[in-house]
Amino acid sequence: LVTGDNFIQLFLGWEGVGLASYLLINFWFTRLQANKAAIKAMLVNRVGDFGLALGIMGCFTIFQTVDFSTIFARASAFSEPHHYFIFCNMRFHAITVICILLFIGAVGKSAQIGLHTRLPDAMEGPTPVSALIHAATMVTA
Repeated sequence: LVTGDNFIQLFLGWEGVGLASYLLINFWFTRLQANKAAIKAMLVNRVGDFGLALGIMGCFTIFQTVDFSTIFARASAFSEPHHYFIFCNMRFHAITVICILLFIGAVGKSAQIGLHTRLPDAMEGPTPVSALIHAATMVTA
């Protein structure tokens, strides 16, 4: 997740963190409440992951690459107001839309704004490990 130099590696690491969270919450798989909490966490994380995936696709559409250094080098050329996504006969600045979608991904993974509903149930797993993974990877992602 951290050492990737492109969005594809970031996304694979991102999904790995989500999978680790699901497996951790469902550690005691014989408990019905743990199963429900794990499924809820996975579904809420999918909302953020979908936003991140759309943001990555938007980056690829605009910049023709998913490499961070290339995108950062080309970003200033695409800040002009003639780069738009058109949706429902409305024009949206492409860079703004991409940034909002990437932000939705971060919001989903760190359980912010509307995607925090999984947090009370997330402590169904072993407490020390749950605190470690959520503090080290989920909240700071």
